[in-house]
Amino acid sequence: MTSEQWSAAVRLLWGPPAKPARGPKRGLTLEGIALAGVGIADAEGLGGVSMQRVAAELAVTKMALYRYVPGKAELVALMVEAALPDPAGLDAGLASAARAGAGAGAASAGGGWREQLGVWARGLYEGFRAHPWLLEATVGARVMGPRELGWMERALAALDGCGLSGAEAMDSVVLVAGHVRGIAEQERAMAGGGGGAGGEGPDAQLVGMLGEVLRARGDDYPALAAALGSVAEQGGQEQALLYGLERILDGLGLLVERRGR
Repeated sequence: MTSEQWSAAVRLLWGPPAKPARGPKRGLTLEGIALAGVGIADAEGLGGVSMQRVAAELAVTKMALYRYVPGKAELVALMVEAALPDPAGLDAGLASAARAGAGAGAASAGGGWREQLGVWARGLYEGFRAHPWLLEATVGARVMGPRELGWMERALAALDGCGLSGAEAMDSVVLVAGHVRGIAEQERAMAGGGGGAGGEGPDAQLVGMLGEVLRARGDDYPALAAALGSVAEQGGQEQALLYGLERILDGLGLLVERRGR
């Protein structure tokens, strides 16, 4: 974003509802504009979104749209804010997870943090699944709106009292979010490749893609053939999100324990 785009995005996301700069009586809302963009992105991806397309969806001219939103960068910022689930929807689950963690004997300092981060990570994952283009739109230097900061706030609040420094808490949240993003990105890529008939997940698709090769060349890749054979016999597919999350939280738990000594 340029400095002008940055200032405009801040104003649109955080300022009072803006009136169009000029022109006839107000007929659009920022929410309506954002939702029109979200609908296009959900159907066609972020590349399908343009000021012209959104204007056509709203049955106005592109110049009329520019009276409300100065360009695509600011439009995408509004779309992210509209598409992200309201973080307040996590609050009941987070409170329940905190009680469950404390009841299960979690450390009194930061009791239930693990369960809360689990709720948070699964909620974030569902948000990415509902709007896969968010993976592309929520990277790089940009202005974050109230909802996105609300998600960050709740993750950091889960770690409050664990004895971590601010930098450690922030990096812990980034680590969990990065794992969620990685799994969601993989699912998006597999879906975009046209594989996975019948709603198969990435693990099942991988087994299917490699099966024929390994049947012919399995002796060249014995560890891989054995691992995939075990998955086929014993199950365990489609657990990458939860398996990775649990291992991250295991490691974080060791740090929290060390800080509590």
